[in-house]
Amino acid sequence: MQVATDAAIAGTGQVLTVLVMAVALGMDAFSLGIGIGLKGIRKLDILKLSLIIALFHIWMPLMGMYTGQYMSMLLGGVAVKAGGALLVLLGGHMIYSSLRGDAVQLLDHRTIWGALLFALSVSVDSFSVGVSLGMFATDIPFTVLTFGFFGGMMSILGLLLGRRVGQSLGEYGEACGGVILFAFGVLFLI
Repeated sequence: MQVATDAAIAGTGQVLTVLVMAVALGMDAFSLGIGIGLKGIRKLDILKLSLIIALFHIWMPLMGMYTGQYMSMLLGGVAVKAGGALLVLLGGHMIYSSLRGDAVQLLDHRTIWGALLFALSVSVDSFSVGVSLGMFATDIPFTVLTFGFFGGMMSILGLLLGRRVGQSLGEYGEACGGVILFAFGVLFLI
């Protein structure tokens, strides 16, 4: 009887751990979604971008889990730094674009490459988490589907919030969004 109780407690602890990690990983998508939403985004683009982010939040930790323990020390810091550099570039471009007008167009979240680049930037840290989780006996389908659900839902919330705030900011929305992306990129690089 005691063994069954201990297993139930361990299972509950694992579920809570996965949920907390999913929310933490989804916060990147939420806060960076605010930055993109400030620039102005259509509702259909919000759904497309959030779906791609959800898929990346499934795929990246799954790849990380299968990569294994020997890669965690090598890629843990590198993945975060690469994501940070990418965000600095995206944020810098948005700031530059807002100051120069619409003539500068390097990244467009409405294109497949822009959406993939953005999804990769908010999901790259989930690869490192996946590598760490690969060392433990975790329920892989539950873990990656939970990560995908929270990544997608939190990006929808962030994009919608940014869109609403961006409408009231007007022409300064893109610059504000760029500053947010740039700041998060710098934080990842520190």
